[in-house]
Parts: sequence; C-alpha cells; structure tokens
Amino acid sequence: MQAKGEFEVKRIPQEELDIGGGASVGHSRFDKRFHGPLDATSVVHMLAVMSKVPGSGAYVAMERIEGTLDGRHGSFYAQHNGIMDRGKPSLSLTVVPDSGSDALTGLRGNIAIDIVDGKHYYTFDYELDAG
Repeated sequence: MQAKGEFEVKRIPQEELDIGGGASVGHSRFDKRFHGPLDATSVVHMLAVMSKVPGSGAYVAMERIEGTLDGRHGSFYAQHNGIMDRGKPSLSLTVVPDSGSDALTGLRGNIAIDIVDGKHYYTFDYELDAG
C-alpha cells in the first residue's frame, strides 16, 4: 500500500554531543505534523556530522510517529540514515520492525521524503501483516 501527503517540520536545536577526540556531533529535535493518509504527529532526535569536504556528511535519527494511517490508529518508530556525498543526498527511512502498536501492529515499510519549493512531502510504502 502507499500513502502520500505533506508535512510540516519544526527544528529545535539541542546541545552538541561530545564523541571524543575533541569532536562533537550536532543534535536536533524535530516536531512534525503529517497530513493526508498519514494523519499524525512525531518527534525526531537527530545526530549529524559534516566532513571537511564541502557537501559531505551524515545523519542518523530515531522518530516516534503517532496518529492514524489510512484510518488505523497507533504509533510506530522509524529509523533515519542520511548521507550527503559531495552534494549528492541519499536517505533510508525505515519503519522499525515490530514497533507498531494498536491498529498498526505488524506495520512494515519505508518512507521517502521530498522537499519541493520549501514544502515537505512524504511517500510511505507500507504493509500490515498479522505479526
């Protein structure tokens, strides 16, 4: 199944985290509001680093999403793995297996994010199984 819609995101900078050797990683919290077949809110915590080469870096994040997906209420976790390789982005955003609750128990899937003219859009390819 597939759900597509728009979402708003609010970034709340957090204190950087020490990872040793005088290095630190950026830490941000994001609050999201999804519209469309995924009618939900979420909280994301992201850790990010940039390399010395312009346009290269990476981020990881954990997200908890709660609301309805095509009318089924529950919550689930999603894991982000983003890479920027000299300006070329890639993102893996995956539902954490067996993290769905209530009517979203058995949820599996991947979410793509597109940003067009400053607006955020999602495409959620998912399936619900009996567990």
